[in-house]
Amino acid sequence: MNAREEMLAAIRGNLGRTAGAPIAPLAPPTLRIPLADRSGYLAQFIERLDKLAGKTIVVPNTAAVVPAIAAILEGKTAVASNAPFLASCGITQLPNVQSGLTDREALRAACASADIGVSSVDYALAATGSLVMISSPQEARLVSLLPPVHVAVFPRSKILANLDELLGILPLPAEQTSSMVLITGPSRTADIEQILIRGVHGPGELYAIIVDG
Repeated sequence: MNAREEMLAAIRGNLGRTAGAPIAPLAPPTLRIPLADRSGYLAQFIERLDKLAGKTIVVPNTAAVVPAIAAILEGKTAVASNAPFLASCGITQLPNVQSGLTDREALRAACASADIGVSSVDYALAATGSLVMISSPQEARLVSLLPPVHVAVFPRSKILANLDELLGILPLPAEQTSSMVLITGPSRTADIEQILIRGVHGPGELYAIIVDG
């Protein structure tokens, strides 16, 4: 028996197996969804996003969204996704916001020239301060990825505990969409000297406007 065979025999022995024995099936994965008070998810999400250099604005209802976003949009051009929630907040009716785009090339051109991309989200994760974006005709990926500033507007009810809870709701996301993206803070990277740079591979600024009501 050579050294390799001795090593494999030792591993099999520690696992209680013999040479040629079939491998037992793995136990099903266990999702760890905390039984916590959901009222704490908002504060946890804000804390996590703040540590990632994201900014959060909490408003009481949909009527307060446009006044809250006005300062961010002032003097800027923006493109908004076709999410119905943005329309209900009045964002798509603003004069400097382009929306309703369905042609791919027109959308690409609008996102490439816009200062700000405004989207909603499918879910948000309190444990990591992440935004969950599921690609669809209502929520195109380019809106949240191409403009230098990303503003996400969503109701508080979209905040989940963590990734486990998300996968409990969407166990097979590939069957629903071609792309599910988790955005955790503004885009950032570091070179070989570990110098942090934001905005290289996506928006350098991220705002989350959460409707509490």
